[in-house]
Amino acid sequence: MALSTNSTLGTILDDEKAKAVLDEHAPGVSTHPQKDQAVGMSLRAIAPYAQGLLTDEILKVLDEELGKL
Repeated sequence: MALSTNSTLGTILDDEKAKAVLDEHAPGVSTHPQKDQAVGMSLRAIAPYAQGLLTDEILKVLDEELGKL
């Protein structure tokens, strides 16, 4: 199954390449102190609560890059 911003944060963090993409385009998400509370949520579901770390533009880039993995 292809990864995307509809994938859960936990799924993305469990994949080294996907985590690297997330860290490159949305630094701070994978190390956020509350990330453990959001591992079952998709990046799109987290975005409204991410204090600007996951803008629409970043989500678009993440979809493109994660889809290549």
